Amino acid sequence: MYAPERLQSMARLVSDRRRVSVTDLAREYDVTTETVRRDLSRLESMGLVRRVHGGAVPADVLGRVEVGLVDRDRTRAEAKERVAAAALALLPPAGSTVLLDAGTTTSRLVAALPTDLRLVVFTHAVPVAARLATLPLVELHLLPGRVRSATQAAVGHDTVDAVQRLRADVAFVGTNALTTRHGFSTPDPDEAAVKRALVRATGRTVVLADSTKIGQEATVRFAALDEVDCLVTDDGLAADDRSRLEAAGLEVLVA
Repeated sequence: MYAPERLQSMARLVSDRRRVSVTDLAREYDVTTETVRRDLSRLESMGLVRRVHGGAVPADVLGRVEVGLVDRDRTRAEAKERVAAAALALLPPAGSTVLLDAGTTTSRLVAALPTDLRLVVFTHAVPVAARLATLPLVELHLLPGRVRSATQAAVGHDTVDAVQRLRADVAFVGTNALTTRHGFSTPDPDEAAVKRALVRATGRTVVLADSTKIGQEATVRFAALDEVDCLVTDDGLAADDRSRLEAAGLEVLVA
C-alpha cells in the first residue's frame, strides 16, 4: 500500500472505530510505530484526526483526504458523462461569458461542448483550458495563480482577485460534498476560496456533482444552498435527498 492510500485508509479507520491506538495501526498496516506517528501528524495537520495519548480520535471538524485527479477521473466515469451531457442544456446563448471550475465533471462538459457555439470562457483549471484551447469559437482566458498538483487548478490570492473582477452569465462549478446543513464544501481552503469567488461572480451558478457527493460533508463550505441555482447530478440520487434539496429551494436536474 502506497503512503497516500494508507493515509486515506487510516483516516477512515479512525472515523469508523472512533479511537485507535498507534500499536493497533502499526499492526493493521504492517508499518513501524514511528511511521504511524508521522502519518497521524499529517492527518492531524489536514484536520482529519486529533492525536491523543497513544493514538488518535476523529477530528471535531469534518474532512477527508483528497484523491488525485487521475483517480477521481476514473471514479463513476459513466455517471459523470451523463451529468455533463445534461448540463449542456444549461449553456447560455452564443456570445455569453462562462466561468468553468476545475473538476473531472466540468472537464467532461468541455469535451461535450458544441464546436459551433461562440463563448467567452474563463477558467483556472489547466486540463479544462487545454481542452477549450482546441475550440476555434471559444475566446479562452486562463486565470492566474499557483497550480495545485492535486487538482491541476490555479488557486491563491491572484486567482481569487482575478475572479472578483469578473461578471459572467453562468458558472459551472464542481463540489466534493453537499448537504442541506453544511451546503457545498471541499477539503482545501484555497480551492474553496476560488469556488466561492466563482459563485459570487456570476448571475447563475450550476453545480455539477455525481450522486455520491450528496450527503457528504467536507471541511470548508464555499456556498450555501441558496447561493446556487441548479444542481445537475445522476439518477443515483436518493428520493429523500432530492426532496430535501428542492425543499431548500435548489433546482435539481437528474441525468
